[in-house]
Formats: sequence, structure tokens, C-alpha cells
Amino acid sequence: MRKICVNTMKLVLPAISENERMARTQVCALVSTLNPTVTELGDVRCALSEAVTNAIVHGYGTPDGVTDDKLLYIAVTLYADRSLKISVRDHGRGIPDVKAAREPLFTTDSSGDRSGMGFSVMEAFCDRVEVLSKVGEGTKVTLYKTLA
Repeated sequence: MRKICVNTMKLVLPAISENERMARTQVCALVSTLNPTVTELGDVRCALSEAVTNAIVHGYGTPDGVTDDKLLYIAVTLYADRSLKISVRDHGRGIPDVKAAREPLFTTDSSGDRSGMGFSVMEAFCDRVEVLSKVGEGTKVTLYKTLA
């Protein structure tokens, strides 16, 4: 059965940490048109924050400034059945082993600054999380959630 789209939005933002807040604000403004509960909107905010932060930090290595080659692509689709799909894509490093990266506490960060819980957090707040990645070409994380 094909879902009926009621609204959609696409964002292209420079991959800088300040834009994590921008992405969260814009996406949640659109999602709020489905009249979610405060908890549901918080779930979306948290999962999206993780996806965007991972793209910036791991995809691009936390760029210092705005550059044309380090962009985030965010697409949101809202459906009549109160479900939503959010995709966050980068053209960064890519993930060599997606299965390993999705394991709780997995991290390649030797500094101790990263907990390795990004995908676990996304999965906790969404119904489903898909990760597609190719080394040297980037990563696409798609979050799915159905509101009550």
C-alpha cells in the first residue's frame, strides 16, 4: 500500500556544528504540523540531533567553517497516517563497517570524547533506522517514526 504524502521539505546546510540546531528547529517545525505529543517531538529532535552530529563529526571531521564541499542534505516527508521519514546524507568519509558501527559503544575515537552510542540513541527514539554508506562517498541515515 502506497503512503499518502501530506508535506515534504528538503534542506541543504553547511556541515558546521551550529547547523545542528538549525536542522532540529526546521525539521521539528514541519513535524509539529502533525500535532505530535511533546514526547514524540522530543524523540524526533534527539534522533535528528544524533544523525546530524554524526554526519558533521564522523562524515566530515568537524569542519571549522563553511565550505561548498562539506554539506548536509536533509529530507523530511510527512504522511497522512502520521508517520514520517527523515534522511540525513553527507558526502564525507563513509563508514567502513556499518554493522560494527551500529553496535552500542562502538567508536573509532581514541580521544575518549565520543561514546559510540549515536546509532543506539537514534534506534531508541525511532521505529526504524536505515544506514547506507560507502567509504569515500558518504553516508545516508534514514529515520522512520509513526506518531500515536
